Amino acid sequence: MKDLRAHLALLVAIGLPTKVVAQLTCTAAGSPDICSIAGQIIFTATGLLSLQTSSATTVLRSPTPADYNAGFNTTVGPTLTVRANQSWTVHIRSAAPLWTATNTSGNVAARPTKPAADLRWSTASNGVFTPTSTTDVTVVNGLASDGTIVTLHFRTVYNWSLDTPGNYSLALMLTLTSP
Repeated sequence: MKDLRAHLALLVAIGLPTKVVAQLTCTAAGSPDICSIAGQIIFTATGLLSLQTSSATTVLRSPTPADYNAGFNTTVGPTLTVRANQSWTVHIRSAAPLWTATNTSGNVAARPTKPAADLRWSTASNGVFTPTSTTDVTVVNGLASDGTIVTLHFRTVYNWSLDTPGNYSLALMLTLTSP
């Protein structure tokens, strides 16, 4: 009895729709007894993006008299890790134009008009600090990556006559996009 063997050639193509080739039949008669059917396997790889932060909340350093005299202090923020199989951009913006201020002193109200721009950010501790706004601003961008890591640094602006005692918070939005 003759031994029949079928061979399947595999072709993997990225970016094409998934499909299965119609069933084919192969028979062999005579010598040599080889039977081959060409086929292919195809799948679609979709664009994937992942943004991970080391912390959802950053507690800024409380200002000292020296910070008020200098006009600012600096705090290390979260570390961002980006994984993507395509080019990407991370944006930052404030969710509101003003900080939320909560009174902590019975005789002095917390400043309800502290602008978001009083929080500045950078990707380097000694870098240029950009004022936060309600418009997306590019933090960093790159190509496909298995883990690009960026640390944010914050510089908070203080003014003796404006920044009264209180608890202040500002919601930030980090957005990862691809073209």
